Amino acid sequence: MEEIKYNNLKLGERGAIISIIACICLSVLKLAIGYISDSAALKADGLNNTTDIIASIAVLIGLKLSQRPPDKDHGYGHWKSETIASMIASFIMIAVGIQVLLDAVTSMIQGGKESPDIIAAYVDVFSALVMYFVYRYNKKLAIKINSKSVMAAAKDNISDAWVSIGTAVGIFGSQLHMPWLDTVTAIIVGLLICKTAWDIFKQASHELSDGFDPEKIELYKNVVLKVDGVKGLKEIKGRNYGNNEVIDVEILVNSTLDIKEAHEIATHIEKVMINDYGVYDVHVHVEPN
Repeated sequence: MEEIKYNNLKLGERGAIISIIACICLSVLKLAIGYISDSAALKADGLNNTTDIIASIAVLIGLKLSQRPPDKDHGYGHWKSETIASMIASFIMIAVGIQVLLDAVTSMIQGGKESPDIIAAYVDVFSALVMYFVYRYNKKLAIKINSKSVMAAAKDNISDAWVSIGTAVGIFGSQLHMPWLDTVTAIIVGLLICKTAWDIFKQASHELSDGFDPEKIELYKNVVLKVDGVKGLKEIKGRNYGNNEVIDVEILVNSTLDIKEAHEIATHIEKVMINDYGVYDVHVHVEPN
């Protein structure tokens, strides 16, 4: 099972690489046309794509580091590497988002801005279509290999598509003698970059601090209690190593059972959790009752 998970990490690299290539091409195109057409919104959207490059590179590095086997000072492996990389990317993304907001607000205060060239809107429509197809690919890949990081990349791809649509709407609107609408859209794009950065940081910090979904804990609790021979559940805890779930269980069994019988119950719990629910590792502690 561990070999399959390592292979899935390697397969997940493909999605990150596709995102990187798409974002590099679109970022260069948007920034170039943004300066030529004098569109603050398109330039902001181009900077948004540069943050996506960083995020995708972070995912790629994390996926590669996570494939390293356990060593003398990483006995549990390097599974958390991609989570750490995601947190670093969130810091860079929020810095870019704040810069976009500052530039847009400065542009609004200065005023006297002309409507951007209509070509800027067409570039964003094209970008939205490209990112939608990248999203579809990464989503399908994430489901296939059960990867949270690739699914996060897919969600970032679809958010990019919506940002591009919003930017195009702002530019089209500015053609109706409302040039300020382009700047307002740039502010919205900056806020979306900051929100995406916050969401990535929130998820990464939750996992790194051993946060775990309480609904899953409740599900696994019911699974353990249904196992024959389990009289009660004293404690159950969960944590994440990258995309892997590790569960610690303390069960109560009949005090008349011998060591072999108690061990068989613990082994059965491990098999059910791993084979039926995809848990990476289960630690079962048995106490007599």
